[in-house]
Amino acid sequence: MSLGHTLLLSGRAIRLTDLRMSSTYAGMLEGYPCKRVNDLRVSRFQRYAEHTSTPTPVHFVPPSREYPDATAGAFGPVEVLPPVFCVGSFESAPLDGSMDGSALVVAWFQHAPEIPAGENAAPALRGIDWEGLAQDFEL
Repeated sequence: MSLGHTLLLSGRAIRLTDLRMSSTYAGMLEGYPCKRVNDLRVSRFQRYAEHTSTPTPVHFVPPSREYPDATAGAFGPVEVLPPVFCVGSFESAPLDGSMDGSALVVAWFQHAPEIPAGENAAPALRGIDWEGLAQDFEL
């Protein structure tokens, strides 16, 4: 059973089979989001995604960064990442017709805790190069 279906910009249909979400700034007790804090969080999230699935390739989509306050504090200007970090396992038809399917783990940030489906999926997610990143598998 899939959790959702998405049509990539390339026209390939993919199925979401597993999804993990977390708050981008969970555990941040003091300070404010700035470039240094965000670089550390992005790096940590990327390492987490790479360790979630051993045999399946992982693609990390770099997050957008917003600068809502022009004044700089002690750590530089405020820099905000999208509030939700996601790691999803996706499957699709095989790249090579002799295999059973293709798979890819994708890590990305989004603005709301919603299951990506259809055209509501984040543009960065819909634009992934499945043929260049995914790997075929046999059942």
